Amino acid sequence: MDKQDRMELESTERRNFLKVASTAGFTAALVAGASGALWSTEAAAQSANEERERESAAEHIMTIATAYVLGASRSYPIMQLDLKENIQNATNGKVYVKLAPGGQLGAGGALVQAVQGGTIQAAQHSLSNFAPFASTVDLINMPYLCGSNQRFTNLVTSDFWTSNVTPKIEENGFKPLFYVNIDPRVVAVRKGGDAVITPADMEGIKFRVPGSAMLQQYYRLVGANPTPVAWGETPSAIQQGVADALDPSVGALFVFGFKDILSHVTFTQAVPDSQVYSCNLEWFNSMPADVQEGIMWGSEMTAHQNLAKVPSARTYAMAELVKAGVEFHSLSDDQLAEWQDAGGYQRSEWDEFKVELAGSMDNFEQMVEAAGTQGKYYVHDA
Repeated sequence: MDKQDRMELESTERRNFLKVASTAGFTAALVAGASGALWSTEAAAQSANEERERESAAEHIMTIATAYVLGASRSYPIMQLDLKENIQNATNGKVYVKLAPGGQLGAGGALVQAVQGGTIQAAQHSLSNFAPFASTVDLINMPYLCGSNQRFTNLVTSDFWTSNVTPKIEENGFKPLFYVNIDPRVVAVRKGGDAVITPADMEGIKFRVPGSAMLQQYYRLVGANPTPVAWGETPSAIQQGVADALDPSVGALFVFGFKDILSHVTFTQAVPDSQVYSCNLEWFNSMPADVQEGIMWGSEMTAHQNLAKVPSARTYAMAELVKAGVEFHSLSDDQLAEWQDAGGYQRSEWDEFKVELAGSMDNFEQMVEAAGTQGKYYVHDA
């Protein structure tokens, strides 16, 4: 396709997007775009009609907001289009899902507050954003408790989590729909830096950390110099050398545009990059029983799709980062053990966090057992 053809296609897609948005609504335009229908006026119209019919036939409207653009699931399996489709189908069309992707209604803590206040029915956000409402949730940031995908999935689908953590979340007005497995956080080094293979390689590194006291302590234990930087300022901080390294998942590094400013990425499997879809509990409880059941079945189906998507999303993100010159490093069991010895949850430095967040050392040990017990879900680990 030459430049002229490409420009004409983009013009047609833009025109059809605006037409569908004006006649059938923004969500319909998004769905048409995600399905590749906007290149054809007829296909776009058909997609718009289907959405319009679904919305008019529905008895309830459910707005679901996220921080991610549609299409992000290719490298960051947030699965918002799948969740929309599954909830609509599982409720036999009684619920129509309106998507608000790409941070339209905010991100992170702002979305948590919007769900709690009932401004919107549901949203995606990190588990860390749940911590103020159920402090036990923050234990997912305890190094090597559930850093691998399998341990994280084991924990959040365990009987312990259902009976001890979920009630605290519900006490604060939330209904968890499903926990989104993304991939573990990594050690990503800025361009010009050397590969980090062992904790000894972290010496002197200015490591960008969020405002989590646990993550700051972890990176201090493994030899780095924790440097708190707001997320929005992180790309420029890495470029300018204010920070030498950072720790999102591979998918997040790609989605947020870090591929051209990194040199090395190492899979240390210490802490998960984990998300959740939460729903306003009062709204959920106001729905008829069959609709509640459909929403939860749609959410469970999407959870299965999310787990299946993890390796392909990671592989795509890695391939794009490799094209930009980034080198990846997977660690042996002995090397991973070295990281756990240096900063893992078994160290006495973590005891204060265990008691404060889990309620007791015994509760924390139950969490360790739950994370290490294979549940009914399998997920691939890097």
